[in-house]
Amino acid sequence: MASWFTKAPRGLYGAEVAITLDELTVADAPAAWRDCGFEVAGEECVVGEVHMRFVAPAGARGIVGWSLRGVASTDLDGLPTVVGERPPPQGAPEHPNGITAIDHVVAISSDLDRTVRALEAAGLDLRRIREEPTPAGAPRQAFFRVGAPILEVVQEPAEATEKAGGDRPAFFWGLALVSPDLERTAAFLGDRVGEARDAVQPGRRILTLRRGAGLSVPVALMTP
Repeated sequence: MASWFTKAPRGLYGAEVAITLDELTVADAPAAWRDCGFEVAGEECVVGEVHMRFVAPAGARGIVGWSLRGVASTDLDGLPTVVGERPPPQGAPEHPNGITAIDHVVAISSDLDRTVRALEAAGLDLRRIREEPTPAGAPRQAFFRVGAPILEVVQEPAEATEKAGGDRPAFFWGLALVSPDLERTAAFLGDRVGEARDAVQPGRRILTLRRGAGLSVPVALMTP
């Protein structure tokens, strides 16, 4: 039996994490990510402990699914989920852009409490709920550890839910990636990125990829 079954990965403060992120599926052509400095082989690349698979189905955009190891149910309030059964990758390639890991995956929910209940029922570990608005106006956020990365579930502002036609299932929105040398990454990407600024987390810096970078998923780049 693989060692990742017998000894759970460790997340924040060394606590064991039973459910870990195996793969993200993104509705982009592999070349789009290769052009942004990722070491892509075929339709895939590895970022930190996570596989990323790139497909380009007609009409799809952004993150279209993920696989989780150890999850008790794939009914995650609308987040397209399959069970991952392979062990984590043994060593990630060095990406020319300097990215080393996935910091967090962002999902949006029109009913945060409903989504939290579904995720907890599937075995995901709720670390905290932040009852403060984000700079973008989301009133609340819930945080789950899925191995080294975090799943951040954001409460959709009421006006956005109303504009979308009312209550709806949760959906994936964006990614935050880690760059130990943000200046190096910004220099590599050039005009594909905006200006670096202070992140919400004290002591961290963040910048975002512009739409002109050619990726369909919103991507932020952060210092560790």
